[in-house]
Amino acid sequence: TRYWFSTQPALDLPATKIVDVPLAQTGEGIAECELLKWHVQEGDYVEDFQPLCEVQSDKATIEITSRYKGKVSNILYVPGDIVKVGETLLKMLIDESAFPSTTLDNAKSVDSDPGKGRQTGVLSTPAVRSLAKQHGIDINEVCGTGKDGRVLIEDVLNFAVMKGITKNPSTVLHTDSGEQLQGAEGYNYAVTTESYRLSEDRTLPLRGFHRAMVKSMSLAAKVPHFHYVDEINCDALVELKTSFQKNNPSPDVKYTFLPILIKSLSMALVKYPFMNSCFKEDALEVILKGSHNIGIAMATQNGLVVPNIKNVQSLSIMEITKELARLQQLASNNKLTSEDICGGTITLSNIGAIGGKFGSPLINLPEVSIIAIGKIQKVPRFADNGNVYPASLMTVNIGADHRVLDGATVARFCNEWKQLIENPELLTLHLR
Repeated sequence: TRYWFSTQPALDLPATKIVDVPLAQTGEGIAECELLKWHVQEGDYVEDFQPLCEVQSDKATIEITSRYKGKVSNILYVPGDIVKVGETLLKMLIDESAFPSTTLDNAKSVDSDPGKGRQTGVLSTPAVRSLAKQHGIDINEVCGTGKDGRVLIEDVLNFAVMKGITKNPSTVLHTDSGEQLQGAEGYNYAVTTESYRLSEDRTLPLRGFHRAMVKSMSLAAKVPHFHYVDEINCDALVELKTSFQKNNPSPDVKYTFLPILIKSLSMALVKYPFMNSCFKEDALEVILKGSHNIGIAMATQNGLVVPNIKNVQSLSIMEITKELARLQQLASNNKLTSEDICGGTITLSNIGAIGGKFGSPLINLPEVSIIAIGKIQKVPRFADNGNVYPASLMTVNIGADHRVLDGATVARFCNEWKQLIENPELLTLHLR
């Protein structure tokens, strides 16, 4: 997890004890992030570098930490909101002792401005503020019954009934704000059946990796693609995997077909470097990448994400297996960093892990090729003498950018990769 905080120096603080904590720049080209969850609530005392919240860009999940020491005054967003870089996430009441006295000599106390003090003095969670906002209720007018005068959900509902906004508070709670209240513990894309009827239409905002997929696939759709399909005999691959499992020196390591496919893919790329390149359209240049950073498409509850294994050409099959397991675990927990996701040079999509014989993938720009592999199936085949024998076959579909690659190059590359998979003993010839 990477940590980010505001770089505003202490001497530049405004002449007030209330400071704004903005969403910092979390990476190159990142203009906005989705707020996933808060680690603090209004009224909490915060130390320097203490985690404040988690946000998700289209590249990674990032933890925002505090630049200041003080008390959380106002939280301005709820989980699920999209926050622009530079916008204020929350307001803090800072300690005078944390900064030079000259900085705060002219600071205005919150108590000296009754209106402002009233605005920042109301304690409540973001979910409660969101509920009040949805129904046009000024939360400053609600009498809080919680600890230290904190405004609770019940207080807002009772206020709504008193003002005639609603007659049935349970209806407000379950139908209008159910998803927002769930968001107080972490935004969840799954909508429970209790909050809507199956016959009703629902409008769901796209967040995080879903939003990134909209952008990337819209750009990829403008690229002239062609696809090359072939079948690969995986009998030897099945035997090799079985041998690995029987002679496994690390019980915590689970062997699958994928690491062997990744390593053999890297070896084929050595012979056909244009498959491992990126295209600069404005300059009409192709950059042949020296590292084989092979991306693995992963389906998560937060959407499709493609982390990549760096420098596969220098890794053993065991090292690839462990790195793949690490990335899968991080993806499952929504903890991938921008370093895990950025820098890919070619993508492998294992649709066979879910089901299906083959797919027709779109390239992951600025890469120029992507490979979808189907599930390995036992099917009958004819020998040269006419006898029928069982064979474990896998279908591969290579999508390519036709501005850079032609059919002959992709076909020869696939033949090279196919030879290494069908005869894995050839991998030893390339070991250093």
